[in-house]
Amino acid sequence: MYAVNLTAEARRFYESSDAALQRKLDRSFDLLAQTPRRHPNIKPLKGRLAGAFRFRLGDYRVVYVIDDASRTVTVVNIANRRDAYD
Repeated sequence: MYAVNLTAEARRFYESSDAALQRKLDRSFDLLAQTPRRHPNIKPLKGRLAGAFRFRLGDYRVVYVIDDASRTVTVVNIANRRDAYD
């Protein structure tokens, strides 16, 4: 089991989202805590974000990195798909 942490930017997005999106994000965080690499909505990123992963959540993307040594998943960004990789 991994601990899921949010950066300040990701937390601001989470707190400003509506209740329905927060529930979806909560479910995705639970899934990331259990299996951060294996799910149809998870893909490793390439290019300048190499080493990070993304979880597809409808029109939103959760970008995160995994630290296996400390068993943590750090959510770096949550954003609409058009803005997620900027």
